[in-house]
Amino acid sequence: MSAFAPVLIAGDWRASLDARAGFRAFDPISAGEIGPEFPVSGAADVEAALAAASAAATQLAACEPARIAAFLDAYAAAIEADAATLVDLAHAETALPREPRLAKVELPRTTNQLRQAAQAVRASSWTQPTLDTQAGLRSHFAPLNKPVLVFGPNNFPFAFNAIAGSDFASAIAARNPVIAKAHPSHPATSRRLAELAHRAVLDAGLPAASVQMLYHVDNALGAKLAGDARLGAIGFTGSRAGGLALKAAADAAGVPIYAEMSSVNPVFLLPGALAERGAELAQEFFASCTMGSGQFCTNPGIVIVPHGADGDAFVSATSALFANAPANVLFSQGVLDHFRRGLATLTDAGARVLAEGQADARPGYRQAPTLLGVDAQQFLAAAQALQTEVFGPASLIVRTQNIEDMIAVAQSFDGNLTGTLYTSKQSDIDEAAAAKIAQALRPRIGRLIGNKMPTGVAVSAAMNHGGPYPSTGHPGFTAVGMPAAIRRFAALHCYDNVPAALLPAELRDGNPGGMQRLIDGRWTTDDVGKKS
Repeated sequence: MSAFAPVLIAGDWRASLDARAGFRAFDPISAGEIGPEFPVSGAADVEAALAAASAAATQLAACEPARIAAFLDAYAAAIEADAATLVDLAHAETALPREPRLAKVELPRTTNQLRQAAQAVRASSWTQPTLDTQAGLRSHFAPLNKPVLVFGPNNFPFAFNAIAGSDFASAIAARNPVIAKAHPSHPATSRRLAELAHRAVLDAGLPAASVQMLYHVDNALGAKLAGDARLGAIGFTGSRAGGLALKAAADAAGVPIYAEMSSVNPVFLLPGALAERGAELAQEFFASCTMGSGQFCTNPGIVIVPHGADGDAFVSATSALFANAPANVLFSQGVLDHFRRGLATLTDAGARVLAEGQADARPGYRQAPTLLGVDAQQFLAAAQALQTEVFGPASLIVRTQNIEDMIAVAQSFDGNLTGTLYTSKQSDIDEAAAAKIAQALRPRIGRLIGNKMPTGVAVSAAMNHGGPYPSTGHPGFTAVGMPAAIRRFAALHCYDNVPAALLPAELRDGNPGGMQRLIDGRWTTDDVGKKS
């Protein structure tokens, strides 16, 4: 009998075939090990999961959309029914607060995502049926007929979990089996979610191997798995180093990878905004930077502030907030080490520490919030190093002399998930400058934000949680928001002069389900040939 917790492979919870090592979760508050021992799977587990998912792919692709939607809705309901247990597990493994973060914010967001995916499945909106009757061409998005591999991050134990988050919901909505690679920071949370998902799969009558989960693999095996041509696509959320290693392996095998990797999310404070509400902006910035111990992919990592009395007052107020802040608890020793390496990179490149929070010698992964500063010309001279992401409660203030400096700083950024502009609310004094900065930022960010901090990603069909490299591996897709997120895990199928009997239902002349289709350049729910 294996000493390790079982893995979910080929429709069954079973002992790992070849785990030679195990691991346990850690309580970030005490740095002590908690919970059972989970297996680090070897090549036999990986091969078994790949083979089972590949065998299930064609069957799942042929499933009626109603069954897929029923699974997603049932899974969401099961998560809600088990909320107390899930919240306790996630709190123990991440130290994120039960209330409001886990129970009132992240868990409802997770179930909302699942239900939005179900809605997109029922409406077939993600398939985007397009018909050109003159040319005899018809196309739509369809399942990959291959498995999707999902790597979950450490910072969202529910909403981005490999077995429950947006990547998972999107891949299943597109009728692809998922091999979930859980994050080792929250294995017990992931196991409980997988138990609920597995039961919902069976109840919905989907292939048993539609959902599988491995807790952990070593880096070499992870790269080998990512480079397996049997995969249809990969979803990844995590560090740039990890994402790029997987991307190299996937690219070599021709496997598309949708990787969200790193972002400093620049925030520009324009003079009119500072003059009106500088003290308020200092509080807003500090709260955003330290929310969740700064462990968000949209944390405000760089703030651009003009010189002058209002800018000086903002920096002074912000520095006081950071200096008086208690130490924050980070997810793991690895996150703590990465944070400190990032700070060293910034200071080595010329940034100076403006304020540092209170030290805390108690056990656990504790780090004082840190505020750094640099002038615009120094930043421009070492822009690559100074826009290093420091994952945690830290931010860099860049001081500028004029709007031209702000534009130059904006033009120096790599790709980011977000860029924010704070402008006057009482007059149009900042409008002309904001337009110029926005023009410089726009090709470098996925989401342009006005007058609010970037932390937080709404689950909306209009959301873009993506951006140019290196924030993601592809600027044309979002990791959040249905139906667009689903299309990452779909293939565009075109039919040229194909008889009606061989066409998918949504591309035939009749439209009994009343879905929206683009027919000869016009969106309509009509049958082909019907005159409205």
